[in-house]
Amino acid sequence: MLQSLNAARSLPYNRAMSHLDILMPFGLPPAEMATDLLRECKTPALATLLARAGAPQTRTFDVFSRTLPHETWLSQQFFGIDTARTETSPPLAAAAMRQLGFPVNAGTWFMLNPVHIHIARDHLVLTDVRQLAIADEESIALFEAAKPLFDEIGKTLVYGNPSIWFMRADDWSDLQTASPDAACGHNIDIWMPKGNSELAWRKLQNEVQMHWHLHAVNAGREARGAQPVNSLWLWAGAPAQAASVPAPYSAVANFQGWLAAFVQPVERQLQAGNAAEVLAMHPTSSLLLLDSLLAPALANDWGTWLQHMQALETDWFAPLLAALKSGKIKQMKLVMTHSSRCAEFVTGTHSLRKFWAKPSLARLLS
Repeated sequence: MLQSLNAARSLPYNRAMSHLDILMPFGLPPAEMATDLLRECKTPALATLLARAGAPQTRTFDVFSRTLPHETWLSQQFFGIDTARTETSPPLAAAAMRQLGFPVNAGTWFMLNPVHIHIARDHLVLTDVRQLAIADEESIALFEAAKPLFDEIGKTLVYGNPSIWFMRADDWSDLQTASPDAACGHNIDIWMPKGNSELAWRKLQNEVQMHWHLHAVNAGREARGAQPVNSLWLWAGAPAQAASVPAPYSAVANFQGWLAAFVQPVERQLQAGNAAEVLAMHPTSSLLLLDSLLAPALANDWGTWLQHMQALETDWFAPLLAALKSGKIKQMKLVMTHSSRCAEFVTGTHSLRKFWAKPSLARLLS
């Protein structure tokens, strides 16, 4: 359960945070645009942190991976699983159910996202789930229309919230699935579930799509210019009794939606709008998620990406650099990704003394 900010502020102020990891999905610009984008970035604090960090650790991923690099990184930290090598999405379903207050004691569970799939010239494309903005009453109505189809084949369907449902399918545990963000903007054939049960899933998915095609919810959405909710995305399969991994952090900040399922075991959680609120927690080691670059990157909206990068400089990089210089933080690691690369930059109080390393964003070039 989230602890209040006031409770976090009640802790002693003379303690330094020993380690802060900052995960930035799509903090790395795409290689083909990196030079132009970085030329427009006015982020001197970030440039200082990067220039004075030690040699970065980097990893390159297959462009057809079923998980994005930041999702793989989180899976390794919290589940001990390298999803890029297992070729399936993170096993989040059971943790996400517990996050929402559902008891999960047995079976294999999957997450289902109501989605919009649009027809391109010669293929189908999954759009960003975040942009669909499904109202609670709309999602419930679609859920009630779909549930009898799941009941007919013995699959338990559970409503989580407007954008996340759950399905128990013990005999479909072999399915290799892709996260919706990995599939977003692409031909979905490549990222559809694979395995012995894939045809059974596609049959069910097609039946849901037919039931929703003329549903009143979608008629209403189209009448007001919103995208129809025309399919379900299956992923995140996990056994209820998954092997536990000790939480690697004493506190985490800014995890919401399905990403919050990764950090479900961490007791101290916070939604923070700026660096001061994170520093006030005074944990031994923390993980901060800065994901404002994710949605514009998935939409190829690089003007908005630049605007968010400038806001991150003001709200986060500049004050965190100051905290590192003053000793409030002893070590900080930036974990920055794009669709096929992850780079980690570690800066400590000692490495900041490398005055000869001039501030530069050059290390963000792929």
